[in-house]
Amino acid sequence: MALREIVKDGDPLLRKKSHPVEKFDGKLHALLDDMLQTMRASDGVGIAAPQVGILRRAVICELEVPDKEEGEILELINPVITEKSGEQVGAEGCLSVPGKRCDVRRPMRVAVTFFDRFGKEHHRVFEGFNAVVASHEIDHLFGILFYDKAVKTDQ
Repeated sequence: MALREIVKDGDPLLRKKSHPVEKFDGKLHALLDDMLQTMRASDGVGIAAPQVGILRRAVICELEVPDKEEGEILELINPVITEKSGEQVGAEGCLSVPGKRCDVRRPMRVAVTFFDRFGKEHHRVFEGFNAVVASHEIDHLFGILFYDKAVKTDQ
């Protein structure tokens, strides 16, 4: 495992669409391991492959688990949001946009189809904070940054 440099806002790579993962091999496993180490070293709760300079559809999320201090680490390869419902607004930040936070409107609940590192398909529903994390990271795969979805406030 190795720490990777996080691509920062302003780099055109963050605005590009990622390509699907086609090979579930050792190279993918090494990328996922590096992404996890980089996310943890940066105190993040999610990271997408474009944030470490790789235009592939891979994300890692650290999900909240009720009544547990430790979160669940989940790798999502080629994730697709298949269903959205509800609404929530909350402050978000991003490892690629240090120092910036803003309120973002997200679904309260998302259903996602994805593959694990071995190519096995999964379907999962995320709610509340976990829906925010999954939505935020999946947006990275399409070149969307959190502040693109900022809630407009009257001031």
